Amino acid sequence: MHRKLANNKQTSGATHMNWGSIFWISLMHIGAVFALYRPSFSNLAALVVMYFLTGCIGITMTYHRMMAHRTFSTPKWFERICATCGALAMQGGPIKWTGIHRQHHSHPDTENDPHNSRQGFWYCHLGWALRWREKFDSPDRIKKFSRDVATDPYYRWLDTISGQLIPQFILAAILYAIGGFSMVLWGVCLRMVLVYHATWCVNSATHFFGYRNYDINDYSRNTWWVALITFGEGWHNNHHAMQNVAEAGHKWWEFDTTMFVIRSLKKMGLVQKLKSIRDLPSAPQGNDLKASA
Repeated sequence: MHRKLANNKQTSGATHMNWGSIFWISLMHIGAVFALYRPSFSNLAALVVMYFLTGCIGITMTYHRMMAHRTFSTPKWFERICATCGALAMQGGPIKWTGIHRQHHSHPDTENDPHNSRQGFWYCHLGWALRWREKFDSPDRIKKFSRDVATDPYYRWLDTISGQLIPQFILAAILYAIGGFSMVLWGVCLRMVLVYHATWCVNSATHFFGYRNYDINDYSRNTWWVALITFGEGWHNNHHAMQNVAEAGHKWWEFDTTMFVIRSLKKMGLVQKLKSIRDLPSAPQGNDLKASA
């Protein structure tokens, strides 16, 4: 049962529907429905490969664990490639994504959380993404929480409309050349919809369903099926308790595909400065990541 959390007062500011996001998300869902009428092994292969590249490498490993939480580093050239995979998920550029996520960790499950679970399951799953809210989405607010990411000019470009659309159109052209329009529907539209809802389940389902390893002051929970579809992100209570380590799975049976990828890249020399739970003398409490200086 949810415990009562303290409110953090902040001026709400302007709020309006984000019609650009509504149009794009609706268009991708329509494309996903049409994709189901053109199944093939090659289309499925394109879906699986792009789901892994954008969901695991792009969002989970790069946007989340590397950029938002700085739990490891990579060479800049490799970081930019991985960040481009994140941009292909069309969840915003790395600056915006980091800024929103760090706000979530600063005030989880309160009115100052961009996807506050106390406003209901569907709000924190999707509703928040369909609105522009000055208190969370204004350029000054985003910059306050993601100054370190914003120093890179390539990431500033990925945060623009052209930076979001051009890589997607290039991917669509490649898929079209390989397998025609049906592969575009599977590798872009259907894949993007699946990654959207998988990522949104971390905001919603893992604040409503599952168990808790750590008694911390938010609603985060560990949800095995969310971990399965998000490459380990479903161990959300673990992550909120120890957000500055790379692991999300803390027990031997809490599978964490992304951590396996990170450790594999470390063996290849592509991951440095890895912050691991193995190096902690004791478990830190959550809510310790504030605005970056």
